[in-house]
Amino acid sequence: MTETLSYLRKDFSILKNIIYFDNAATSLKPKQVIDKINQYYLESPANIHRGNHQLSIKASVVYEETHEKIANFIDAKPEEIIFTQNSTDAINQVMYLLNNSNYFKEKDEIIVSIMEHHANFVPWQYLAKKLNLVLKVVNIKEDYSLDLKDYKNKLSEKTKLVAITHVSNTIGVIDNVKEITKLAKKQKALVLIDGSQAVPHMKVSFKDIGCDFYVFTGHKMLGPTGIGVLVGKKELLLKFEPFRFGGDMISEVNLERSLWNKLPLKYEAGTPNIAGAFGLSASVDYLQEIGFKKIYKNDQDLLKYCLKELEKNNIKTYKTKKQAPLVLFELEKTSCRELSSLLDVYANIATRAGVLCAQPLVSKINKEGVTRASFYLYNTFEEIDVLVKTLKKIKEIV
Repeated sequence: MTETLSYLRKDFSILKNIIYFDNAATSLKPKQVIDKINQYYLESPANIHRGNHQLSIKASVVYEETHEKIANFIDAKPEEIIFTQNSTDAINQVMYLLNNSNYFKEKDEIIVSIMEHHANFVPWQYLAKKLNLVLKVVNIKEDYSLDLKDYKNKLSEKTKLVAITHVSNTIGVIDNVKEITKLAKKQKALVLIDGSQAVPHMKVSFKDIGCDFYVFTGHKMLGPTGIGVLVGKKELLLKFEPFRFGGDMISEVNLERSLWNKLPLKYEAGTPNIAGAFGLSASVDYLQEIGFKKIYKNDQDLLKYCLKELEKNNIKTYKTKKQAPLVLFELEKTSCRELSSLLDVYANIATRAGVLCAQPLVSKINKEGVTRASFYLYNTFEEIDVLVKTLKKIKEIV
C-alpha cells in the first residue's frame, strides 16, 4: 500500500467527523480557500471596475489576476477566460450565444454522447427542438468507453457542434478529447468539452486539446460554489454576440446604440462573484503546490485499492479501462438510495445515489440507479476499509 496525500487532511477540519466520498458532486474546501474568501469580505468588500477608492482597486486587482492565473492553469489566454456561475451556466452561455448569433441553420446537427451529464445534454436537446436541428447521440461500448466508431459514423458535413464530456461523472471513463476534437475539425464543427470532472484531477491544456470551448467549475476543485469558467477561443468570442447585457460588458452607451467591452468583460455582465474569484484563485494555488502528477497517482491508487477490496468481498462494481477516481457499486436487495443512507447512518460515509444527473447512461446500467463513491486528494485507504467493512455489515443485515 503506497503513501497517500493524507498529510493534507489537516486543512479540512470537517474530515474529523465524516468520511467524504461524494467528491464528484462537490469537493471539500481547504482552510486556505476559506481564508481567501474571508479576505475579500474583511479587507476589500467592494465592487470591481467601478470605484476609484482603495477597496475597489484591491478587489479589481485580485479579480483580474485570477483571470490570468486561470489562463496559465488551463493553458489559454487571459481574455479567453470568462467567469460563470458553474459548468452548467457556462454550457448554457455557449448555447445562448450560438443561438443569439444565428450560428445554426435548420437541419444542422449537434453531436453529444449518451454519457453526458444533464448539463451538457438538456441544453442541446432544447436547442435542437427549438431550431429544428438534429441531435445525434454517440453510444458506448461494452466496457463503457465511448464508441469512437459510432462517433465517426455520426459525424457529417452537417455537424456544426460536438459537445462531449472529458471525464464521465458516472462510470468515470476518461475520453480522448484531443482525438474527438481532431475528428470534429475535419468537418469544421465547433467543439465544446465539459471538463467538470477532469480539471480537479489532471493537468488540462486547452491549447493542446484544440477545442473551441472548455468548461469547468470551482466547487469540484476545492473552490467555492457559484463560480465556474468558460474558456473560449478568442476569435470566436470576438465574433459571437453576447446575450447578457448590462454593466461592465459595455464600452459605450448612447441613445442610439451600445458598444461591447473588450474580452472577457464582453461576456461578464453585472456584478460578478468577486469572493468566488478570490476563492478560486486560492484553490488553483493549492492544487498547483501539490502538483497534478501526485494528485493523479493518489487518485489511481485509491481507485485500484477500492475496486480490489470491493470485488474481493463480492460487491458488484462497474468499471472501465481508463477511469477517474470514482466507483459505482450495488448490493442485492438494497436500493441505491437506501444503501447510501445506511452508509451515512452506520459510518458517516457520504456517497451519492440515483441517476447521478446522467439518466440516459445510468438507466442502461441499472434503471433503479446506482451508488457512487468518488475520491479526492484527502481520502485514504483506511477510509475505503471502513466503506468495505460497512457494506459487508449491511449485506448481513438486509
